[in-house]
Amino acid sequence: MRGGMLLIMDGNGRWAKVRGKPRLSGHRAGAESVRRVIKACGKLGIEYLTLYAFSVENWSRPAAEVSGLMVMLYDFLVENTKELQDNNIRLLVSGRRSDLPARVDKKLREVEALTANNKKSTLVLALSYGGRTEIAHAARTLAEAAVAGKIKPSEIDEAAVASALYLPDVPDPDLIIRTSGELRLSNFLTWQSAYSEFYFTKTLWPDFAEADLKAAIDDFSRRQRRFGGIPESAESFPAAPACKVESPDGQEEVRC
Repeated sequence: MRGGMLLIMDGNGRWAKVRGKPRLSGHRAGAESVRRVIKACGKLGIEYLTLYAFSVENWSRPAAEVSGLMVMLYDFLVENTKELQDNNIRLLVSGRRSDLPARVDKKLREVEALTANNKKSTLVLALSYGGRTEIAHAARTLAEAAVAGKIKPSEIDEAAVASALYLPDVPDPDLIIRTSGELRLSNFLTWQSAYSEFYFTKTLWPDFAEADLKAAIDDFSRRQRRFGGIPESAESFPAAPACKVESPDGQEEVRC
């Protein structure tokens, strides 16, 4: 799975609600699931794991919840940097970083620099991220390059757009998993998900375990990805029989 997987971690709030707990307790439980999944992906040989941690739209949530999430993110980085380093995992961040609290962004950059040479796998945290925001950013970048004479408008193709995205060197995800039973992409990796496979589960994110991850991967392994082409098995289908008609002189002619 070279392109790796994306996890849309949904259901923390509902997990807390059914237990009569505040929403932040659901996010704390969700952080434990993140740790479990990172370890499981390491064992399964997943090269790229992207976590949809905080969207551009999430800033509209109550201030106390947003503040608590930023504190948890900072604490997660402090508590797990050594494990990332020990397991040869590189950290990258995708999103509008300027929106993040300065302390959080500083810590993210420290961990990114520390793990930059790690080769076994890559963990991407999507923070203040939006798929449309990313595409708009790419369009603006290319427009500025065109005005500066660095690129001709006629040269702007799919490859050019892809190169202007936040993390152009990270391959598109093979598999996108969304928890909690919601059946939508929610403005995530809008460009990169064009040919991704989707797996939806009703399991709430804090309850998502290694067994759930393996079930998703097993399901993915049984799919046949065509990328708009024809499946290889179609080439082995028997040809349709020829149409035969009889000519006036009694000889057979094949016309189909």
